[in-house]
Amino acid sequence: MTTTEQTSIAENLAEVRERIVAAAREAGRDPAEITLVAVGKTHPAERIEAALAAGQGVFGENRVQEAAAKFPALKERYPELVLHLIGPLQTNKARLAVGLFDVIETLDRPKLARALAKEMTVSGHRPECFVQVNTGEEPQKAGIWPEETDGLVALARDELGLPVVGLMCIPPLDEEPAPHFALLREIAKRNGLDKLSMGMSGDYETAIRFGATHVRVGTAIFGARQARPPE
Repeated sequence: MTTTEQTSIAENLAEVRERIVAAAREAGRDPAEITLVAVGKTHPAERIEAALAAGQGVFGENRVQEAAAKFPALKERYPELVLHLIGPLQTNKARLAVGLFDVIETLDRPKLARALAKEMTVSGHRPECFVQVNTGEEPQKAGIWPEETDGLVALARDELGLPVVGLMCIPPLDEEPAPHFALLREIAKRNGLDKLSMGMSGDYETAIRFGATHVRVGTAIFGARQARPPE
């Protein structure tokens, strides 16, 4: 990795942080309430390390296997690193996910809730969980539908005892994101959940206006996704 690439990542991070601060202040919020999750999917470990060297400590990965290949060694060198799973989770990878991630943002169905509860009981490791809501009700996309969210939160948090702390959404690409952010905020409020993971490279400033506590930014930090082998 070249010095120029390292500098570019550091500069991109600085710009994103500045924009988060500006968006928070414009919304009358404390910028410290907002966590930047740097999304390193498809990017090699050396690019993640460049972000770590620039002071970034929270990262997101879409695929369990990809994260397992990159992050254990990085966590040894950077013990304070916090890793979020932000992609769909298959139940047969629940054990690996519970052991690897500090936060699982993609809890979206009862079967997965039960699998996570079982693995957390066995391992003693209890990563925080967000329930992913499919606010656009897109059949091809992961996430529970809005009208079913209350029931899943009750099952996961109240019956199974999972550490459910918030909600997450990915609005449809071809729709204005604001109504989806507003919907997620309303569902979270109704369920007494304080954390909202919403907003990506193209709309995180809007998400902050609607109460995002976590914004997931990849392209604006690391550049275009790189090709990756199939999992």
